[in-house]
Amino acid sequence: MIKNIIFDFDGTLADTASLIVKTMQETIRQMELPPKTDEECQATIGLRLEDVPAKIWPELGDIGSEYAQKYRTLFNELKRPFDVKMYAGVIETLRALHDRGINMAIASSRSHTSLKEYIEQFNLVECFEMLVGGNDVANGKPAPDPVLSITDKLGWDVGETLTVGDAAVDILMGQAACTETCAVTYGNGNAKELEAVYPTYIIDVFPDLLQCIEG
Repeated sequence: MIKNIIFDFDGTLADTASLIVKTMQETIRQMELPPKTDEECQATIGLRLEDVPAKIWPELGDIGSEYAQKYRTLFNELKRPFDVKMYAGVIETLRALHDRGINMAIASSRSHTSLKEYIEQFNLVECFEMLVGGNDVANGKPAPDPVLSITDKLGWDVGETLTVGDAAVDILMGQAACTETCAVTYGNGNAKELEAVYPTYIIDVFPDLLQCIEG
């Protein structure tokens, strides 16, 4: 029986891809890094900023902190209040889950401050018991740290917890923490990659999450 849900944010609750890619490309330009396509940039969504360079420029050594600092500065310059939208049915479904007494939290790779700003912007503060950003844990996704930091602090049974995300790293994180998992296909990942990591559930639209809970 699922009593608790831990959500990813980018690509799961909110469509942030265009803003992230735009910020990444400007970061690459200003830091004079080897060019990457928009597709290559989008494929890194889900990783902590500090972990991105090692993934796509392994030959450059440790530039994670410098890259993350530059990205965050540019993100704050480029973002606009309406650059980011929630996916269809997300707000209504979150409120329905909250009304049913389901405990909810978010484990995101974006910074805690940025995550908190978006949750406040969409008036969803009351839906979530805890927010974990990439800078709140020692090890980012796919390590279990983000999930376990939530379940340990809130006293949630991992066997009654569902981890929901749009990328393979989200599913692997949930599995490593021994939770059930649900992959969403409308975000930044693709169905083939998600199927390859064997999530408990796969859904194509967010409101279908209600069926997973009922099931």
